[in-house]
Amino acid sequence: MAGNNLNVPDGRNVIAISGLKKSYFLGDMEVPILHGIDLSIKRGEFVAIMGPSGSGKSTLMNMIGCLDRPTGGKVLLMGKDTGSITDNELAELRGFEIGFVFQNFNLIPRLSAYENIMLPTYSNTKQGMDTSGRARELLKLVGLDDRMGHRPSELSGGQRQRVAIARSLINDPSLILADEPTGNLDSKTSEEIMGLFSDLHKKGRTIVMITHDPEMEPYVDRVVRIKDGYIENN
Repeated sequence: MAGNNLNVPDGRNVIAISGLKKSYFLGDMEVPILHGIDLSIKRGEFVAIMGPSGSGKSTLMNMIGCLDRPTGGKVLLMGKDTGSITDNELAELRGFEIGFVFQNFNLIPRLSAYENIMLPTYSNTKQGMDTSGRARELLKLVGLDDRMGHRPSELSGGQRQRVAIARSLINDPSLILADEPTGNLDSKTSEEIMGLFSDLHKKGRTIVMITHDPEMEPYVDRVVRIKDGYIENN
């Protein structure tokens, strides 16, 4: 299905994956993880990639997030082939076009909420952007403008994830990639975080969420199920 959409001229696809294969090697032994995956994600979609442990969803996330390169096939991000560009170009593409949200928040303990949000701009900043002003706006967006100077240890789990979401938006990326974003949160806080993602989606953000939790399904446009390195539906 995705293969038919790889060359859409109006740029609707943020991600276009065709024939994706990924293997790892233990000495001379090849261990295949992904087996010829086709997948496209259009601008403005909210997609959940779901599967059990060992299904290949984390490896697929690494491919979508430009954290690793394919063994075979193609991954196009904003029309750029992530397997054929240099490491520096890949890092730049990742820094400008993808905002990451992780299960464990990945905040720097000694930095304030404001400083954590600013962190991605130290290596990648879009020309003309008022990053300081944008960080303050994002703190307000996630409801933490009164916690700007607080360090992660002074914040609840839900507040830390809100900081992480704000950080993912600082460079105005084309794609938000969330890896089990509610995995360390209680059910009430999970609902609040998913409500925030829903609000971002309504504003036109493209979001891909890696999860194993079926309770996340009502929040998304589409669920892509992966098992044993194959996509079961698309």
